Amino acid sequence: MITFQFHGAAGEVTGSCLLVRTPACSFLVDCGMFQGGRDAAHKNLAALSFDVRALDFVLLTHAHIDHSGLLPRLYMLGYRGPIYVTAATGDLLEVLLLDSAHIQEKEAEWALRQRHGRRGAIRAMPQPLYSVTQAMEALKHLRPVGYGETFSPHPSMKVRFLDAGHILGSAIIELKTAGKTFVFSGDLGQHGRPVMNDPTPLEHADALVVESTYGDRHHRSLAETENELVAALKQTLFEQQGNVVIPAFAVGRTQELIYMLAALIRDGRLPRLRIYVDSPMAQAVTRLTIKHEALLDAETQALMAWQRAHPHLLDVHFVADFRESMALADIRGGALIISASGMCEAGRIKYHLQNNLARPECAVLITGFQAAGTLGRRLVDGARNVRIFGQAVPVRARIHTIGGLSAHADRGALLAWLRGFRRAPAKTFVVHGEALSAQALAEGIRTELGWVDVVVPGIRSEWGL
Repeated sequence: MITFQFHGAAGEVTGSCLLVRTPACSFLVDCGMFQGGRDAAHKNLAALSFDVRALDFVLLTHAHIDHSGLLPRLYMLGYRGPIYVTAATGDLLEVLLLDSAHIQEKEAEWALRQRHGRRGAIRAMPQPLYSVTQAMEALKHLRPVGYGETFSPHPSMKVRFLDAGHILGSAIIELKTAGKTFVFSGDLGQHGRPVMNDPTPLEHADALVVESTYGDRHHRSLAETENELVAALKQTLFEQQGNVVIPAFAVGRTQELIYMLAALIRDGRLPRLRIYVDSPMAQAVTRLTIKHEALLDAETQALMAWQRAHPHLLDVHFVADFRESMALADIRGGALIISASGMCEAGRIKYHLQNNLARPECAVLITGFQAAGTLGRRLVDGARNVRIFGQAVPVRARIHTIGGLSAHADRGALLAWLRGFRRAPAKTFVVHGEALSAQALAEGIRTELGWVDVVVPGIRSEWGL
């Protein structure tokens, strides 16, 4: 018997981690960190509660931290096997995992200072979730594989990575073993959107694991998204002389935004803009995107050629030095600031929100999914006051939610991808979505596609196949 045990992204979006056991071997599909909410730190400490030394290998769908962020902890707990990734994912992990480890160490130092400031003895020294050294050790075990290349992580099976169209290097995993085919969607991109190719269609699976981040809603069309973006930028930057702050994921979203702004300038819909990308990680990822330009869609490759021929029309300044980042607070108008983190939970974006949220002439553009419990989610939900660095900040800036920029497929795109299967899988698991979204997609699969055995697994639930 083959079993699936869901250790994350079950009834929620983050923490993707699926333990698969076969008669011949056991392995993980993804090893992600929980993000957002007060219990995320506890959940990350409690994760990987199985015998990691018994694992034979890990398959990784893509580099986002909610899919990869516990890989160093896996090694910290004793795992020493290979991690199979696409080449682009491997490059991204060298940036993301080291950054994540640095954050873990800094948060442990902060917690120690806080405890020293209190009366009484320190009962236990705060420890990071993992260290930079442990992240570097995990990176040594990456095994890059090309899209469409068949490989055997174990003699009993054959695996292929197929383009998921989500971010650079993202993959759908097709795995064949014991005469059965298993498909793990990872995160799927939206059909017909710029930068990434469309998700690869598949025709057969005996069991399927599919994401449902936006399983209960539809994105705005690309044309509507562009119109909304143009209107927000013109109103704020040129009519009201304020700043626009965009919290954006350093991987994927920042590069897509630069692409879209370049296209709007090329097409004469926007004038020359002053764009500050305040994220060293985003700068590194942009370099990697250029390195892997062949993985991007044809339209994006053509736009990149246009940008190289017209560098004066797109004024993009990457901010690396922290002092330069702090100096952006002196700019009172006309600046478009793109910064991480995408959910406003950490990083330089919090300083820019602190400096601009209280100003009615400014605007904040939310361009990606905001998990429950995050500062970004509170802004989307209409909070009139928020706390940043322990201080109350009134929300007077306009908050725009530009949902059409999401790197995730919406309900329609998910169902369209699922319709590519010639017949229903024997069992379909709906994961990586908050409870209402996952249940809504599961019901849609039953009613619109006629698939019978569709389940939304609970955390640590186990299913035999």
